[in-house]
Amino acid sequence: MRLVVAGLFLWLLAVAPLSAQSASDDFGLQLAAAAMKSAGANIQYNGAYLSLDYPWGDVPASQGVCTDVVIRAFRELDVDLQKRVHEHMTRYFANYPSQRLWGQTRPDRNIDHRRVLNLQAFFIMTGSDRPLTTNNSDYRPGDIVAWQVPKYGGGTTPHIGIVTAVTTTDGEPLVVHHLSGQPKLENVLFDWKMIGHYRYYVPAADRDR
Repeated sequence: MRLVVAGLFLWLLAVAPLSAQSASDDFGLQLAAAAMKSAGANIQYNGAYLSLDYPWGDVPASQGVCTDVVIRAFRELDVDLQKRVHEHMTRYFANYPSQRLWGQTRPDRNIDHRRVLNLQAFFIMTGSDRPLTTNNSDYRPGDIVAWQVPKYGGGTTPHIGIVTAVTTTDGEPLVVHHLSGQPKLENVLFDWKMIGHYRYYVPAADRDR
């Protein structure tokens, strides 16, 4: 009897990580599919500051920027990054770049979650960062990637997108992102200097609604 119980315990230890990994992969696939809904949609690039509802506040559906692709995809899975980033910044404001870069003295729930560098800080502090590599296999559907991209008029600016399950013939994952015009599904994963790679998994029991 002891051997049976011990064997069952070892089997549970063996399958538990696989089950968690499977759930994480499934979440990533769902997130990637949600992001695909933005690709080609009639959403014009507009980064104007707007007062938003809270929580679940959003800019008009006809406009957005790169971060809104990420925010809206997570909301399809009942995860509200507006609320999560705001609550985290309220606790750890000094660890975010908002005061240094934008002169803020406190969190602003209307804009904080819509800034690439704030999302990066949030993902890093929640333990979601992954290595930066040039290996296709290291990037799973639903992964978040940030880059420095050329800016009109010179210099660069932070940008962010979501890795999808669609790949090129040589296995490079396509990305949904919104750099100008409308959101696009494109083969740009390694086109710019990558500055962040994240995998933010939220179990069903921890969703926001």
